[in-house]
Amino acid sequence: MILINLLPHREEKRQRRKIAFFAGLGAAAAAGLAIVGIWYLVVQQLTSAQQARNDFLNAEIKKLEVQIKDIATLRAEIESLKARQKAVEDLQIDRNVPVHLLNELVKQTPEGIYFKSIKQDGQSLMVSGIAQTQERISELLRNTNYSSEWLEKPDLVESKSATAQTANKEQRQLFEFAMRLQVKRPQEAASMPGGAASGPAGAASAPAVSTPNKA
Repeated sequence: MILINLLPHREEKRQRRKIAFFAGLGAAAAAGLAIVGIWYLVVQQLTSAQQARNDFLNAEIKKLEVQIKDIATLRAEIESLKARQKAVEDLQIDRNVPVHLLNELVKQTPEGIYFKSIKQDGQSLMVSGIAQTQERISELLRNTNYSSEWLEKPDLVESKSATAQTANKEQRQLFEFAMRLQVKRPQEAASMPGGAASGPAGAASAPAVSTPNKA
């Protein structure tokens, strides 16, 4: 006996293929969503880890900034203390400089010169006086320029003729002069042969002195 299938088998196969297609499509979509979800979680985890590292670095940077400010403050305090120490040392050394200068002027001044005033302003020394001749002034300039332990760079500011009356009422021609000299630093004076000073350099400011010199 021969059996003949009269059902629409083609339509049934088409329906089964459609169902299989949609099932595969759904499975692919689910797999894709699963992969995307897993990737999203991984990215979120990496982002969180990086954010944690950034927060740690920012906290350490703030700590370093505070330490840098403290170091800068300490350096400023150290520089201030050094400046104060140098000022004290300068005052300690320079208190004897005026005495050395007066001794040096007596040593380097030739006969026939009288000093009327001696004024020191820092490292500059201004002297004025009266000389019997111009040659005496020139000799004083040479002495202070070449053989002085405490004085250097003499500069004749003024030299003019003046008339003085002696005890016998005789008119005598003299020369009034003013000159500027530079005071050597104590270290420079000590480095010269026979130098009498020692210790670190310092700036002195001596009061104005007026004293007669050798006749």
